[in-house]
Amino acid sequence: MTSSEGFRKSSYSQPQNCVEVADSPGRSAVRDTKYRSHATLHFPSGEWAAFVRSLRAPRPR
Repeated sequence: MTSSEGFRKSSYSQPQNCVEVADSPGRSAVRDTKYRSHATLHFPSGEWAAFVRSLRAPRPR
């Protein structure tokens, strides 16, 4: 998964720190919006889902 097809801007992106995410069966891919032609990181779907859940979890104060 290296083309623009399927990538969307992450809801966690900020103006200067923007990433794009794409999902396919069994895996998710992440890339830097500014450098789309550079490396793309691939993660098993379950691992990516666990990472996103951890971002949404309440943080102790």
